[in-house]
Amino acid sequence: MNTDLIFNDTKIAFSLKTDSELERAYFLFKMISIEPLVRIGTAATNFAIKAHLPIEGLIRSTVFDHFCGGVNEEDCLSVIDNMYQKGVSSVLDYSVEGKESENEFDAARDKILKIIDFAKEIDAIPIAVFKPSGFGRYYLYEKISSGDALSKNEEAEWSRVLERYDAVCEKAKANDVAVLIDAEESWMQDACDALITNLMIIYNTEKPIVYNTLQMYRHDRLAFLEQEHEKAKKGNYFLGFKLVRGAYLEKENERAEEKGYKSPICDSKFETDQNFNNGVHYMMDHLDCMSLFAGTHNEDSSYLLMNLMNEKKLLNNDPRIWFGQLYGMSDHISFNLANKGYNVAKYVPFGPVKDVMPYLIRRAEENTSVAGQTGRELALIKKEKKRRK
Repeated sequence: MNTDLIFNDTKIAFSLKTDSELERAYFLFKMISIEPLVRIGTAATNFAIKAHLPIEGLIRSTVFDHFCGGVNEEDCLSVIDNMYQKGVSSVLDYSVEGKESENEFDAARDKILKIIDFAKEIDAIPIAVFKPSGFGRYYLYEKISSGDALSKNEEAEWSRVLERYDAVCEKAKANDVAVLIDAEESWMQDACDALITNLMIIYNTEKPIVYNTLQMYRHDRLAFLEQEHEKAKKGNYFLGFKLVRGAYLEKENERAEEKGYKSPICDSKFETDQNFNNGVHYMMDHLDCMSLFAGTHNEDSSYLLMNLMNEKKLLNNDPRIWFGQLYGMSDHISFNLANKGYNVAKYVPFGPVKDVMPYLIRRAEENTSVAGQTGRELALIKKEKKRRK
């Protein structure tokens, strides 16, 4: 199969975008490509939200509507339906971050349970997702990860965290919906990893229901994947992993320097790319007991996975392999893959505008820092605008 250049078809990539939506996308990526503008815009937006200035309408009609599905699940339905008509599934991502209270953690759990019920009724939503920090305090994960003993109160608090995970995974298994658990910063990830491995032992008995996330910009993740594989073979359960490059690069390096330990991050972008691709190779060699969700906006890694599937004579829609991108980004990858019959899911963030702002700001900053990402988006939008004329 010749996979060359399928991502260049802009007619398929932007088939859902009206001319005005295409113009908005061009404007947004143009703005995001100017780093000082992103810094100023971020500071101004944060100030406006804290000062309760009436800017929600402006945010909603520009950056929010481009990168988010809506303010609640029902709000996302038209986005979900439209994408599914083109073969692209949705992962509803409740993108509210940085909460601290038990009530907020319970509310997040209830929201995910509702999404899993939602997913049972709607074929277009085969997968649910949540962040560990949505279900418990950062401090608690960090304390457990560093091996410190918990106080009596903290032990009780941690058992409530475990109950939230368990409730979600139990419902996911009952509804036959996969659940992706996102990765966090390295200093709290050990606690998450141990917890998720235990959930895999319980719920991944027939096939992967629970998926952990490996940030492959960490140089230790391939070894971790191999260790988890050994455990799963002994324990006779299935593994699900979402592979991503990673989201906290500057934060990780700064903390390592500040505290005087070796950074867990690969030394270069090249090494990160290699590590990601090695992870894909490894998982593709062990599909008898693991399933892969490749979360990537990188065309080379996407072509690599397509070629490996082809070499192994797998169907394009093999249920053990998914490609994933974020809503509002890399439509040229998502829609062209779906057009060829691959399993593709877009992460569709949703939530109240002001609560989703930290997520949106991170997206803008990431696009600014990833070399070539924004330029590629702009070039493709330009090409499509020209084609439509």
